[in-house]
Amino acid sequence: MPPPSMTVADDQPTKGHVIVCGLRGVGLRTVEQLHLSGVAVVVVDDDPDDRLAAVVKGWGIPWVHKSARMGDGLVEAGLDEAQAVICVETSEVATLEIALRVREARPDVRVVVQMANPAVGRALQRVTGPGSVLDVAALAASSFVEACLDLRAHQMTLGGERFAVVDLTVGDDVGGGATLRSQFGDLAPVAVVSGGGDVVCCPGRDHPAVSGDRVAMLGPIDQLESGGIAVPAVNEPGAASLVRRFRGHVRALMATNSKGLVFAVAGLVLLLVLSTTVLRLAYVVHPGRGHLSVLGAAYFSIETVATVGYGDYSYATEGPWFQVFAIALIVLGVSLVSTIFALFTNILVSRRIEQSLGRRRVPGMVGHVVVVGLGSVGIRVVEGLLDAGRQVVVVEQDGNNRYLGRARALGVPVVIADGTQRQTHMAVNLSDASAVAVLTSADLTNIETGLAVRESLDDRWGEVPVVLRVFDRDLAGMMERNFGFQYVRSTSALAAPWFVGASLGLDILETFYVDRQPFVVGQISVAPGGGLQGVAMQDLSARTRVIALRRAKAPDVLEHPPRRGTRFEARDEVFLLGPYEELLRVLLRDHDVGG
Repeated sequence: MPPPSMTVADDQPTKGHVIVCGLRGVGLRTVEQLHLSGVAVVVVDDDPDDRLAAVVKGWGIPWVHKSARMGDGLVEAGLDEAQAVICVETSEVATLEIALRVREARPDVRVVVQMANPAVGRALQRVTGPGSVLDVAALAASSFVEACLDLRAHQMTLGGERFAVVDLTVGDDVGGGATLRSQFGDLAPVAVVSGGGDVVCCPGRDHPAVSGDRVAMLGPIDQLESGGIAVPAVNEPGAASLVRRFRGHVRALMATNSKGLVFAVAGLVLLLVLSTTVLRLAYVVHPGRGHLSVLGAAYFSIETVATVGYGDYSYATEGPWFQVFAIALIVLGVSLVSTIFALFTNILVSRRIEQSLGRRRVPGMVGHVVVVGLGSVGIRVVEGLLDAGRQVVVVEQDGNNRYLGRARALGVPVVIADGTQRQTHMAVNLSDASAVAVLTSADLTNIETGLAVRESLDDRWGEVPVVLRVFDRDLAGMMERNFGFQYVRSTSALAAPWFVGASLGLDILETFYVDRQPFVVGQISVAPGGGLQGVAMQDLSARTRVIALRRAKAPDVLEHPPRRGTRFEARDEVFLLGPYEELLRVLLRDHDVGG
């Protein structure tokens, strides 16, 4: 019988299992991928989310309802017989303590740690070993950046050679018997997305090519370009027209407390126009010298409003009605000028304070990317967008956010406001933005913000990429199908393969999305006598793709694409791609895991 603290829906774990400490966030996805890959796994969590706990129990995975920080939880989870421990607690202090406790108890076990703090992560890695400390935000950020830039390609380096996965559309001129081979030659198909939204992963080259289908094709960049397929690159945003910039400045002024200044300046201009007109038509310089010119009338009006009185013109000799007009002009002019100077001084001081706090507004900014949520993922995406040459504006609701100083040092304007409100969208010039990324840590907040952004974009909705961070996979799919969001991403789905790979001693190289399907790129060195030695490439899972192969007997040659009948030999380096659960099964064939 299992101890009272362990909930077991199936058999207890055998030797060689993986212990996962913490289930929230990347923990659940890591457990899922280990389970789907056939690896025995045990969960340790003393404060579980009931919904997540029900999911794990439904999979028949043992659960220890105790703290891993106190020691008892790890003992009951079978630390003495485990091959790896993954620490992904929500508290980084708890994660650090568990990792150190595991290292002291089992110096030989693999320890994989989620740590967003880079300084602590570097120090901990000296204890737990190279590649053992991972940051979910760093692993997932590049996918969000690519979506914001609307890049239809994912580039990677494999074996020293540059490859790319390019999103293409089958043209209208294809015949009835067309195949991917006839349309794209030796390029490797990664996925086909039909008009109905169904995704076929890693189809064969003889898969039908249907007009309107989207296909993701993989190949060396030089081969793609020689075949007439351009690899999308990060382009500098085009210069905004003066009209758009002026319109942005006016809109920003009208939406803020600068509205009073706009009205005061407009009032002064109207007063000067009226005065100039009256003086031009009614004022006589001296008998016989005629009326003032337009320039002279404007000069006299400004001189009067400014109360300088140089003595060249005077109302003293004019009739009573003209003197009354002069009194009104002076009173109204002085009042408006004083008001303008006061409002302008207030704006200068306010802007200076906002800049020092990293909260300044962004009047006139055009073609920028709006990032909602300045968490660990948000700041990484901001840095990636800045590296790509984009202007970025951040919307953050917490005025005490820990990353405000970092954003300020990067020169990024931060608006402290609610991202769901239309006035916030106006303050960041959302209507002139090139992309929006909603990256808070709460699914409901992201969904609410995304829908509000959709309303604010109005007729630009179809042309502006809006990227949502959503953890729940089913909910993400429904958002795409029902509300038309093209880019719904899960940081956990992107990062989990790295945690699984590190815990099992496997090399995960890349993770990226094609439509709603996350893909993983991995590398293995075929072990002598292992499960892949002598296996033909065509005998692997149909949902995986061998990208390239480097023979142990010819290490300077990278074979791509290898033929279906190619057999793996000992110490060959193999680069594979596929959905994460399929690829992990292939990678695990060459390793002795799970006992």
